[in-house]
Amino acid sequence: MKFLYYSFLILALAFTASCTKSSSEPDQFDRDGNGAIILSGDITANRTLSANEKYLLKGFVYVTNGVTLTIEPGTIIKGDKDTKGTLVAERGARLVAEGTVDKPIVFTSNQARGQRGYGDWGGVVLAGKAPVNQIDPTMEGGIRGSYGGTEPADNSGSLRYVRIEFAGIAFQPDREINGLTLYGVGSGTKLEYIQVSYSGDDSFEWFGGTVNAKYLIAHRGWDDDFDTDFGFVGKVQFGVALRDPNYSDVSVSNGFESDNFNPGTPATALFTMPTFANISCFAAADAVNLPATTLGSGLFGRGMHLRRNTKLDVYNSVFTGFPEGLRLDGNATWANAQANDLFVKGVVISGSPTVARGANPSGETPTFSNTDVLNWYNNVANSNTSIMPANLLLNTNNFNLTNPNFLPQASSPLLSGAVAIGDSFFENVSFRGAFGTTNWAATWTNFDPQNTTY
Repeated sequence: MKFLYYSFLILALAFTASCTKSSSEPDQFDRDGNGAIILSGDITANRTLSANEKYLLKGFVYVTNGVTLTIEPGTIIKGDKDTKGTLVAERGARLVAEGTVDKPIVFTSNQARGQRGYGDWGGVVLAGKAPVNQIDPTMEGGIRGSYGGTEPADNSGSLRYVRIEFAGIAFQPDREINGLTLYGVGSGTKLEYIQVSYSGDDSFEWFGGTVNAKYLIAHRGWDDDFDTDFGFVGKVQFGVALRDPNYSDVSVSNGFESDNFNPGTPATALFTMPTFANISCFAAADAVNLPATTLGSGLFGRGMHLRRNTKLDVYNSVFTGFPEGLRLDGNATWANAQANDLFVKGVVISGSPTVARGANPSGETPTFSNTDVLNWYNNVANSNTSIMPANLLLNTNNFNLTNPNFLPQASSPLLSGAVAIGDSFFENVSFRGAFGTTNWAATWTNFDPQNTTY
């Protein structure tokens, strides 16, 4: 009887296995020459991408309204270079990409190791229903559809422990796709532990919305690291940008670029007024040794370029090696600073020949001077400082482009001096910049994706 029982069990298991399709067998999905499942067109039903498979984005791939695309930890999704593959979660859709510290989700180029470059593919785009200061705006770069609405707590999904590499395309001015583009994304969305590397345009850009974020990395980007527009009012804490000193955009590259829209008067009463805290933007140890021009035929610009009536706040952050540390641009922006609607507090600027200055658009008579801006920077709550690069006592590998270590030395002045923010979203820490004594970038990041075999 035992022999018959076990014989039957073996036959049953064999039958079950024969009915279960392995990931290596042909299935209903088209595959490329390397066996990767091709993603193209519209995703119109809930779907999960498996870590046991490889995926290739071809052209614009849209997760449509009401649909959730879930991506398992450890999954690798490549963007096709020829068609500039781009993943777009449309307004009303959700992208749930939750990796782990040991199994991050990776979006990267489909080019071979050693042959990857800026803008190999489009990037990751989320569109939501949160407020923006435009009337039914459309997305840039040829992406279909509009974004924004009246739902501040709208949920476009979650991105945690995610890397986005070699994305970002600047087709032409104002027709761009960034590494991670956030259009009217609401506060119900979760963004944590995201690294954008080698973006061909901005690393991160917010067009309005209310979404909050923590633990962001902009690595060797082409244009701006953190760009905020169209009434973005979210909160961001702990972010680091490490620039390649040989690459910048033709229009100059900044750590922060923040505005409403040209010429700066919103279409609604909503202003761009996010709060950033504990951000480190490292262009170089000091701007004196930067190349005169870069491969983008441009220059490095400002650690913070605040313009067009922005009301952005920056707390407890450090900017090194930009030709200008801070530029307040335009009479409206200066008025916001004077009215305490724009704050720069607990900030350190280092290695910048020009610490702070003013500027005005062509045709606008300035109501303030460079001296006014510098005095304002030096006197805001007496919390901002300018420190020589050598005195920052950064880690000796801080500027190592393929293996950086951002933890300051034990006696660094950055480990103290933070000012209080008074908002429950922000963790109360004593240090300025993105790192204290804990390396939150360990394990899940990759600072040398050019030489990684995927």
